[in-house]
Amino acid sequence: MKSSILSIVIPCYNEADNVPGLETDLLPVVDRLSKNRQWQHVEIIFVDDGSTDNTARLLETEFGNREHVKLIRHGVNKGLGAALRTGFEAASGDVILSTDSDATYPFTEIELMLERLTPEVDIVTASPYHPQGGIDNVPGYRIFLSKGASLLYRILVNPRLHTYTSMFRAYRRPVLEKSRHESNGFLGVTEILVRAMLSGAKVAEHPCRLRVRRYGQSKAKLVRITRSHLNFQGQVLAYRIKRLIGLQQGAFLAEQRG
Repeated sequence: MKSSILSIVIPCYNEADNVPGLETDLLPVVDRLSKNRQWQHVEIIFVDDGSTDNTARLLETEFGNREHVKLIRHGVNKGLGAALRTGFEAASGDVILSTDSDATYPFTEIELMLERLTPEVDIVTASPYHPQGGIDNVPGYRIFLSKGASLLYRILVNPRLHTYTSMFRAYRRPVLEKSRHESNGFLGVTEILVRAMLSGAKVAEHPCRLRVRRYGQSKAKLVRITRSHLNFQGQVLAYRIKRLIGLQQGAFLAEQRG
């Protein structure tokens, strides 16, 4: 018996060249998922984040009349984190999956990722930096910065998780609602995961391959993103130190009472 609704949230910003691929590559996956007895239905939520090209028009043409598809548009570009927030708020699913519009992770991986969302798991995240994952033709400087950020989060949060920067994830609704992110930019992707983990969420990795974009260029502003990660890592470090001091004080007081 079908029991859950799956929401697939896809932020888009100037992705006109990739919209045809969304139709040909994504819809067959959604069709297979819809026939899976686990899902009552599968909805797709496109968030056009103030695109200045034909993205909004093409999405309306290709998907506007399709059942279980929601098209949302920001009047101006607000950033990836803001687009995700809008998509999450519009989602009705018990499970909410976010994925890139440019298929840097193949949409066929969605089915495999959801298989890892077992009852004891709250989040499944794609992990190209896992020993069983990989990277295909992505510029080295981008990998260096992303991998470096993940390495620092491994030190600060959990060394067993290899990738902290991938947007391709599946969440159970309750943990997503408790881990609301503040950043409107690319940092929001990592912020959600880190806040959830610090709150005790159970995370599973899905090793997979990260591919170079087929069309267009990444919208990431690397200097700005690096600065935002460093600021957030400082906050995480401060939280860890404060909690450690609190635990030590608690142990001392307990010893004195004993």
